[in-house]
Amino acid sequence: MGDSAGASPGGAGAPGSGASAAGDGLRRRRRRRLRYAGVAVAVLGVTAAGVGWVVYAKLSGNITADEAAAAELARYEKERPASLVRGARNVLVIGSDSRSGDDNGRYGRDTGTARSDTTILLHLAAGRNSATAVSVPRDLMVDVPGCRRRDGSRTEPVFTQFNYAFEAGGSACTIRTVEKLTGIRIDHHVVVDFQGFKRMVDALDGVEVCLRKPVDDEDARLRLPAGRVTLDGEQALGYVRARKSLGDGSDTDRMDRQQRFLGALVDKVQSNHVLLNPVKLYPVLDAATSSLTTDPGLASLRGVYDLARGLRGIPAERVRFLTVPRKSYARDVNRDQLVQPDAEKLFTRLRTDEPVAVAAPAGRGTGGGDESGSAAARGPGGGDSPEPTFSGNTAAEHVCE
Repeated sequence: MGDSAGASPGGAGAPGSGASAAGDGLRRRRRRRLRYAGVAVAVLGVTAAGVGWVVYAKLSGNITADEAAAAELARYEKERPASLVRGARNVLVIGSDSRSGDDNGRYGRDTGTARSDTTILLHLAAGRNSATAVSVPRDLMVDVPGCRRRDGSRTEPVFTQFNYAFEAGGSACTIRTVEKLTGIRIDHHVVVDFQGFKRMVDALDGVEVCLRKPVDDEDARLRLPAGRVTLDGEQALGYVRARKSLGDGSDTDRMDRQQRFLGALVDKVQSNHVLLNPVKLYPVLDAATSSLTTDPGLASLRGVYDLARGLRGIPAERVRFLTVPRKSYARDVNRDQLVQPDAEKLFTRLRTDEPVAVAAPAGRGTGGGDESGSAAARGPGGGDSPEPTFSGNTAAEHVCE
């Protein structure tokens, strides 16, 4: 009895006391594990954030902000055209033939100046349901305004071929020339050199094109079989720059080939879901930003990504490529001039964010003749149409040379 009387309720000898103690211990261990798990999650979160920041900083650091162009354009703000449609964006993409920098010297002697080897006006519709890329021929005769040279001196206004603008005053001069020519406000610009182009193609594991004939072009460092072939970066650069061994040797044919290649590149990006897959996207962004100079508004990973994000939902058949309507210049067959009123019809549709229809011209790839880029503008009956159709192609088309 004494032993029973001395046992306190809930003491060691009480029924269930062992289970209660065990339960308390289990709860304590569970709380410790939760605390450790919370610490681990926090550490992983901080680590992931740190890694993410390093990646972001690296990609953003790849891009050079074109502050000089921004300052120059600000000086002429009053003469620049206004944006007419909210949400629409016009991006001028300039392919520089600069020979400076790693490996670029193999394409020619570095003279200290650069010209615009390729210039494309990319119009993104306000609803991001279509994109139109318009090539501006480098030999197009245009009014180039007085521009600031790199040494601080200024050029005089002159009527000359288009690629003089970039050589004389860089991207700002090119933008002002395009705006004067088209009446279209340029919202952003991107300058990419040979190396940036090659790296992006290589990051995509190449881009497929189709050739009717084998190619052997020593100047372009290009040797390719006939049929479908996947080009690596070096081959792709030769393909879009070659003139002697592909087509009829004209700049018209070269621009047509560049447009079809860009269409194949867009199709590759979309079909491989690159923009939705971080593992695939990172090397492409790293390559794309590595030799890039842009306006300050685009000079960050966020700026470039926001632009790319607007493109990812556009169907390939609504990504259109064409060249400004033009023909041989009356005073020099080696230069071009705009075909009117076709060119103004195109510029008006871009300014007002109206859809632009394209169709392959009859006899494409045969060369010769007057590639005005304009099949422009003829309705089914051959007369004027309120919705003109221009010579061009879409990213969904795969045309053999």
